Amino acid sequence: MKILKENAGPLTNFEVLDFLRSRGAKIDPMGCLGAVAASECKVYEYLLKTPAGSQTRESIYEFVKRSEGFRLADADKLNVMNWRPSSAADAYAMIEECGRRFNRDEHLEACNEDERVQEFLDMVKEVLPPPPPKAEAEEDGGAEPEPKPDAMQE
Repeated sequence: MKILKENAGPLTNFEVLDFLRSRGAKIDPMGCLGAVAASECKVYEYLLKTPAGSQTRESIYEFVKRSEGFRLADADKLNVMNWRPSSAADAYAMIEECGRRFNRDEHLEACNEDERVQEFLDMVKEVLPPPPPKAEAEEDGGAEPEPKPDAMQE
């Protein structure tokens, strides 16, 4: 393998996932034997459960193009692509100085910060596909579901 450009910059989770796919990573660790390291299979399996698992190269390009009007730093774009915020609280946690960045529109005119954040979130929901659904067993830690009160009365 030849390094073409050393430290070309940070990678999105989608780019890492795409790279691992190209190397032959699979969910089944036995299917990975010899092709990639076991740790790479674990990373691949984890990334499939994140928003990167349902993203496409086209959705990433579209997000980068449409996010230009929101004056985001590259690190902010990376966070959004990796974690796909779905609420204003998520956006404020992910985007540095979110209030300052969203109090002006693309023409640098003052605007309502909350409306601008919602406009951004609407664009994110439109452009970046939703993350893959989680299995119910993973969500509740694999525990047995609690019986409903009606079922207990029988």
